[in-house]
Amino acid sequence: MSNTASETVLSDQVLQAMADRGGVKSFPAHAVLVNEEDESDSIFIVLKGKVKIYGAGANGREVIYTTLGPGEYFGEMTIDGGPRSASVMTLEPTTCVVVSGSNVRDFLGSHPDFALHLIRKLIGQLRRSTDTVKRLALDDVYTRISKLLYELAETDANGQLAVPERLTQQDIADRVGSSREMVSRIFKQLTIGGYVAAEGRRIVLLKKLPARW
Repeated sequence: MSNTASETVLSDQVLQAMADRGGVKSFPAHAVLVNEEDESDSIFIVLKGKVKIYGAGANGREVIYTTLGPGEYFGEMTIDGGPRSASVMTLEPTTCVVVSGSNVRDFLGSHPDFALHLIRKLIGQLRRSTDTVKRLALDDVYTRISKLLYELAETDANGQLAVPERLTQQDIADRVGSSREMVSRIFKQLTIGGYVAAEGRRIVLLKKLPARW
C-alpha cells in the first residue's frame, strides 16, 4: 500500500553515473520545470525535494498523474524526439540533475542497467495508465478516492496506516478526476463515521473504509 518508488528510484551507482553527465540546478517551490508540449528533451533526476507530474485543460483544471521524490526522474518520454507529454512543477524547494537528451541517449548505449530500468518504468506507466482509464470508466468517485488512499498509505512506526504526503482535497480531486466539492462531501462523511482523520499534514486511515459511500 505504497507508491511505486521501487520501480522508479535509480540505484546509487546509476544515479551517480547519470549525474556526472549533467548539471545540478536548484528550484524554488511551485516552479514549473517542464510545460506540456515543450520541445526540450532533457531528463531531470531529483536529488532533493518533490515534484508533481500533471496535465491541465483549457479551463484551468488539472489532473495529477504522480509525484516524484529523491532518486526518481522524469522527462524520459522525449527520448523518441516527441514533445513533452506532461507538465512538471516543484511542490517544495527542489534540486535536480539535468541531463541533455543527447547525453541520455549515449548513456543508454553504454549502461544496459539503466536501459532496463527505463523499460521497467515505462511498462509501469503503461500499466497505471490502463488502470486509470478503467477506473474512470467503471468506478464512481468514492471508489477512486478509496483506492488512491490505500495506494498511497504506509504503515508508520506506531502501526497506523496513513498517507505520509500532504494532500489537500483539491490535490485528491485532481488525482481522481472529480470536483473538490465532491471530495469534501465524501471526506466529511468518512470523518464523521470514524474512518479517517487529519493529523497534522497526514490523512490517517483509522479503520477499513466502507465498500460503498
